[in-house]
Amino acid sequence: MNIKNIIQPFIKKFPGDFSGNPMQRNTPKVLFSTITPAGFDHPKLIAFNEKLSEEIGLGTFEEKDVNFLVGNQLPENVKTYATAYAGHQFGNWAGQLGDGRAILAGEIANNSGERNEIQWKGAGATPYSRHADGRAVLRSSVREYLMSEAMFHLGVPTTRALSLAFTGEEVLRDMMYNGNPELEKGAVVIRTAESFLRFGHFELISAQQEYKTLQELADFTIENYFKEITSEGEQKYRDFFENICRRTADLMVEWYRVGFVHGVMNTDNMSVLGLTIDYGPYSMMDEYNLNFTPNTTDLPGRRYAFGKQGQVSQWNLWQLANALHPLIKDEKFLEEILNDYGSYFWESHDRMLCRKFGFDQLLTSDEKFFTSWQGLMQDLQFDYTLFFSCLENYDETTDLKNQFENASYIFLNAEDIARLQDFMDSYRHRQEKNIISREKSLELMSKTNPKFILRNYLLYQCIEEINNGKTEMLDMLTQALENPYHELYPEFSVKRPSGYDDISGCSTLSCSS
Repeated sequence: MNIKNIIQPFIKKFPGDFSGNPMQRNTPKVLFSTITPAGFDHPKLIAFNEKLSEEIGLGTFEEKDVNFLVGNQLPENVKTYATAYAGHQFGNWAGQLGDGRAILAGEIANNSGERNEIQWKGAGATPYSRHADGRAVLRSSVREYLMSEAMFHLGVPTTRALSLAFTGEEVLRDMMYNGNPELEKGAVVIRTAESFLRFGHFELISAQQEYKTLQELADFTIENYFKEITSEGEQKYRDFFENICRRTADLMVEWYRVGFVHGVMNTDNMSVLGLTIDYGPYSMMDEYNLNFTPNTTDLPGRRYAFGKQGQVSQWNLWQLANALHPLIKDEKFLEEILNDYGSYFWESHDRMLCRKFGFDQLLTSDEKFFTSWQGLMQDLQFDYTLFFSCLENYDETTDLKNQFENASYIFLNAEDIARLQDFMDSYRHRQEKNIISREKSLELMSKTNPKFILRNYLLYQCIEEINNGKTEMLDMLTQALENPYHELYPEFSVKRPSGYDDISGCSTLSCSS
């Protein structure tokens, strides 16, 4: 691997703490602290993303490279570091946070000049670990490795995963925060992204009234990641904020398209580039439920429930607007952009639903149709993904119950089937308003609706197998997630078995997950 080509423009540009001190503390007026990964004596590779390594310019993997993959081997003259940021957590200002489990190596460029940051997750404590050890366990690492790649192949903007490796250590964790800690196998993931900059980076510097650094950070971000912005002066920062709003709304629509629930939409987990970032207690949607949250820490309020993600993203953007106000200094502009956010999001959301149903255009009457569909989905507990698979394969000449009963988590009685039939009749009438042919409509649906999603029970099974020294399911899931719009393994494209309904780490997850 070409680790000698790693560069570090961020730490050359901004104020930082170069002491290398891992003591957990406040680091005012800086954006990073240098820190060396903990080092592990017996690392063992579990999975390596060869395609991604070639794409970002790291090249091919050799056996000796496993040391770099857990942070043991560092390039010469590279100072690894963790960044400082702040955030609103569950709606409350949390002050300084930062990379508590993440350590950055820097950036790598490919032959086209495209740059990506490289970051270890789980390689040891940083000044921002908040009384934790900075380690990661196998289960959370597998979940991040597989899900970030699954989202990429679904076409959802996301950070990506380069490698997954055992550290050879055991880590003590209380998975459900209920006073029952257990030793678990430690692991490290390397994740990559064009940038890991978050809303929280801007919130921290603004809250500290370091406005010169705030402007420099905005300029750096625009210059490197928002090439489409060519304006100058205050207008540049207006365009910057508006662009972030647009990217965030587009990301939320993609989450709704595939049925992804993030679980912890704190402002420190929001990417300014509009990427899905920080895979913790997330879940893909099984039975459709707007009030579903996979995160036990989010109960009972369900702030980050599936149906609230669009609303919460707008709230988070209000906090970013407050942070950028010293650069924009125009309350009316910020209010207008944020008020327009809702209109843009909902129109984009409804156009996305049109594509899922195979409609070629959004009609005024579709709002009523979508509301009726949502009620049907929730009341009859239809599986979000499987329902659309049934819809694509629907045959009017075949018994309706036989076609849809395996997509529901309840027994469908005669009244349920009658309600489903009424909906299918309304769907047929809506299809008749299409300009495109039925064949083109089905083609639109097949490109929009995945046949495979990475369900929590599949991840649970995979983690159990890896714990027992097996990787067959890991290999199968990797193949399946790379081809989500095709059914490579029909056994994966079924609703969650009832035996997994109440298993911790499967149906219920914590921020430790």
